[in-house]
Formats: sequence, structure tokens, C-alpha cells
Amino acid sequence: MKRAFFLLWAICAPFSLTSTFAADVPPATIALKAARLFDGKTKTLLPNGVVIVTGNTITAAGSNLPIPGDAQIIDLGDATLSPGFMDAHTHLTLDYSGNYNERRLRSLDENVSQIALETIPHARATLEAGFTSVRDLGSWIPNSHDFPDVSLRNAINEGVIPGPRMLVATHGIGATGGHFDGTNGFRDLLFGAEPDWSNGIADGPDAIRKSVRYEVKNGADVIKAAVSGGVLSLGDEVDVPQLDPAEMAALVDESHRLRKKVAVHCHGDAAAKEAINAGVDSIEHGSFLKPDTLALMKQKGTYLTPTLMASEWVMSKIGQYPPAIQAKGKAATEARSEMFRNAVRIGVKISFGTDAAVFPHGMNAQEFALMVGLGMKPIDALLSATSVDAELLGVASKLGTLEKGKLADVIAMPGDPTTDITVTERVFFVMKDGKIVKNEAKP
Repeated sequence: MKRAFFLLWAICAPFSLTSTFAADVPPATIALKAARLFDGKTKTLLPNGVVIVTGNTITAAGSNLPIPGDAQIIDLGDATLSPGFMDAHTHLTLDYSGNYNERRLRSLDENVSQIALETIPHARATLEAGFTSVRDLGSWIPNSHDFPDVSLRNAINEGVIPGPRMLVATHGIGATGGHFDGTNGFRDLLFGAEPDWSNGIADGPDAIRKSVRYEVKNGADVIKAAVSGGVLSLGDEVDVPQLDPAEMAALVDESHRLRKKVAVHCHGDAAAKEAINAGVDSIEHGSFLKPDTLALMKQKGTYLTPTLMASEWVMSKIGQYPPAIQAKGKAATEARSEMFRNAVRIGVKISFGTDAAVFPHGMNAQEFALMVGLGMKPIDALLSATSVDAELLGVASKLGTLEKGKLADVIAMPGDPTTDITVTERVFFVMKDGKIVKNEAKP
């Protein structure tokens, strides 16, 4: 893995490094203008939006602001300025969007160096879609000790390749034969020895603690675990609990002791109740959650990341999956709509997350229309992908809103997203950390 990214650095570095002789030059000031501004914290759009950026920091944001005389003005016209979107559930090192059987065959011969190279267009597509930060919830290579998500995060941070700011989970933690067991559905010992705690597959509280420590040691920013079955895994039922209460308690206790948040893959209601009571930070998917469980989430402050796009994509290609996955996909999709409407009605904190990789990277913004179609107000959907996600990810002090002192992650979309939420799918201007990475506005 290190060799692959060293090669990538050698190719890309000459085009990404900045001059070391510019230290004494004051940072440039840019003034972004548009017909509207969504600041990420209020439930109205401001007219005549202006964002002033100096270096990588927002120095002012609001309506009809005075523009410094030395500023470069970028007038984006009949558009809405917004904080960079966040996606709290991606898998940038994976691509499950194609034919299911072809993907399973590829997993038998694709090496980690090739996987590393394939992450580059995934990261670029996500950033250019307006998602300047993501929480990347797991990178699976059966029986592998590589961490391609950590390498991708570091390469982006160092400016080697373009991509969103990443918080990574390394290997998902789960039970033997569970949703995160990469050998699930393959014949016994096809990949050699059975996966263990070092691959994220841990049975019993002690093994789970050891797995958490190992992942943090190797660069995990957040801990991800599967506490119920999944749709795209062959050998488990979608709503059955996969960790017992003692294992769940150990997972949360060890992660929080190391100051890492816990996100749990969970479709099933019984597993969700155990996870919420154990103190997890977010429930991912939540397809079969009942109103009383959602009420418990509201009481405990647990976030719901519904990933509607994942089931939407699976259902659009349902005939390509094996019968067992077809049945699970249909059941989860039928349940998720009522669950989401109930979550909105009850007032659960809903974060924006898509499960990108189940569908092609870069289509993340289609989640907005699905959320609105199931009863969420457009402005609340926008808040979910900005300040709400920033709070969940623990980065609200620097990101998620357009205000003085925040990092300059700013995007623009045509028109008014509160009257047509689909304009979020047509982001034409992207600034990340004060640098313009996309500008398709007319001169």
C-alpha cells in the first residue's frame, strides 16, 4: 500500500506543490457574490449573499456586505452560496455499484495497489459534487491488513490528489459470519485463515476492545461496527442482532475512552435499542426502527443517518442480485420510508449520509430529493448536510456554517434550493479550504 501511494505521490507531486518562496506574500482576499446565501445555521436564505475569504478562512458572510477594495470579486449570479456539503456515510475506497457477481469475482484478484489508484476518481467526483467533507465508514479487503482509506485521507490532506476532507473508520468491526465479515458468502478458507480482530472481526468483549485499539493505532478517526445484518451480505438476516449487549458495551466504552465516536450499521429494531442504550453516536440505515425506538433516539441524542440513496440504487437494479439479497433489499426499502417519516415527525436528529459506493460516487446529492420526498423540509435537508453533520462529525468549530473564523469551504448551486431541492445536484462552484477546485460559472 505504501509503495502504491509513493508512486502516486511521485506522479502527482510536481503538479500539487506550492512555492516555498511565497511565505512573505499576504494571503489573497476573494469576495464571492450570489443572489442568495444559505449560512448553514438559519432556516431562511439571505438575499444578495456575500462571503469574504482571506487565505483559507472566512472573514465575513452575510447579506449586502461591503467588499474590500483589494478583493478579487467572483459574481456567481442567480445562485445560492452554501457551506460545503458533508456526507456522513461514504466508502471512497469501494465501488459496489456495478453487477454484483462481477464485483465478487473482482474481489478475488484485485490487489491493494489497484484499489488505491481506483480511489482517485471516487474522491474527485465527490469533491466536485460539492461534498467538501465526508465520514468514510469502512474499507473492506477480506483478510487484509491494509488501510487504503487512511492513505487516501493522508494523500488528500497533503495535497497530492484532490478530494474531500475525510474522517475514516478503517475496518468495520463485526461478528464472525456477520455483515462485515468479508468472507461471508464465500466457501470456507477461500481467503486463507479466518479473519480475526485485526481484520475487524471480533467475538467477545475483549476481542472487540483489542480491535478498537488496533484500528485507532492505525489511524481510525471514528469506529464503525455492524450490530445487525445487512442487505448486500449473503450469509446473514438483515434485521438480526449480531453483537450481544456485553460486546456492544465494550465497543462503545473503548471507543469513547479513546475519544472516538461510534457509528453502527443497523437495520434491525432490537439491535438498535441495544446500541442506543449503550451510547452509540449514530445509527446508520435504521430501516426497521419503530416509533418507540426513534423516540429513544431523540431522548438520548442519537443521530440517524438514513442512507436513502443506497436502497434506491439497489432497488433500481434489484434483478441483478441473488435471490437472498433481493428479498432483503425489498424488505428494507419497504420499511425505510415509514421509518424516515416517523423520524422526521418525532424530531430525531437526522444527519445527511448516503452510503456512496453502493451507487456511483458523485451522485451523493440525490439524497436531498429523497429526504424531501419523504416529508423533510428542504431547508432542514440542507441543514442536515451542513451544520448537523458538522456536529455529528465533531468538526462544528471549523466547518458546517458560513461565518467569520470558519474554514472556507463554500459551494454554489443554481437558483433556490428551498423551492427546487434538485439544484443541489447541479453544484457548479466548489471552494475547499480557500482554494477553488471547480468553477463552471459564466465569465
